[in-house]
Amino acid sequence: MDIDQALAVSASGLDAQKTRLNTIASNLANVSSTRTAEGGPYRRRDVVFKSVPVQETFQAAMDSSLENNQGVEVSDTVLDQRPFKRVYEPQHPDADPDGFVSYPNVNPAEEMVNMLSALRSYEANVTAMNATKSMAMKALEIGR
Repeated sequence: MDIDQALAVSASGLDAQKTRLNTIASNLANVSSTRTAEGGPYRRRDVVFKSVPVQETFQAAMDSSLENNQGVEVSDTVLDQRPFKRVYEPQHPDADPDGFVSYPNVNPAEEMVNMLSALRSYEANVTAMNATKSMAMKALEIGR
């Protein structure tokens, strides 16, 4: 794997974790949204990652094995199918005839744990990029 591919793998991880962080932020921002454009309360979203080969050219794809050059990308954003939280609030404008309001199925504590995990993954990819850059600089110094 050359330096460009190593950086591309880390960059794909950075991009995927950025998307994951944006999704988590959206979940937290809508923790109390009882009404959406689709109708009903906001439904929690989660991202699904998939492994993808990282190649720059067709010749590079032919010359290398796919197992060595795997990046990551977001393949889908899925809706969490867990039930909504029902709270008795008869004065709320979105209350049903029994006085219950359906709130989003977002658990702030769970989202914060997911956010910390995504941040650590992002940091790990930045560290890998910096290590790759440092190795490239050392290789250039050796060549002098």
